Amino acid sequence: AYLQGRGINMALAKRECSEARFTHNGKRYFAIAFPNGSGGFEVRNRYFKGCIPPKDVSLIKPEDTASDVCSVFEGFMDFLSADTLGIGGNGDSLVLNSVANVGKAVKHLDGYGRIDCFLDRDESGRRTLEVLKGHYGGRVCDRSALYDGCKDLNEYLQRTAKKEMNNNLKIKGQ
Repeated sequence: AYLQGRGINMALAKRECSEARFTHNGKRYFAIAFPNGSGGFEVRNRYFKGCIPPKDVSLIKPEDTASDVCSVFEGFMDFLSADTLGIGGNGDSLVLNSVANVGKAVKHLDGYGRIDCFLDRDESGRRTLEVLKGHYGGRVCDRSALYDGCKDLNEYLQRTAKKEMNNNLKIKGQ
């Protein structure tokens, strides 16, 4: 229900995520768990945003394909949003899982000819973009104009889905 409320395609989410079940103070909880490159997980539900350590980036490479392009996302919700929207093509993707992980991303991004950044349209997203541009120069492409007027790609997906639903209701009502 949490992912559906965020507009995420469930088939894509099931391919990339797991369900984490845990107990805290005697209460049972469950959340979406997205794996990172060091065996940890980013964990989200309607009430909680955290991680099961160790904290690291997540590199997603489609099987049997070599890509010269890597799409970079701040968090896994934006990665899943891009997948739902059909953005990013069949290339590789790197999820920072926190802008603090930008230094860990460098070793993964060195071999790419183009780095498409779908970062948040806020101060930390802009700083992260500048760090990547400082390291990779013209290979870095800011793709955030796609979701101009929105904080991030997931907000854009939710607005797009809401517009589609309203348009479908208008068509049915005519």
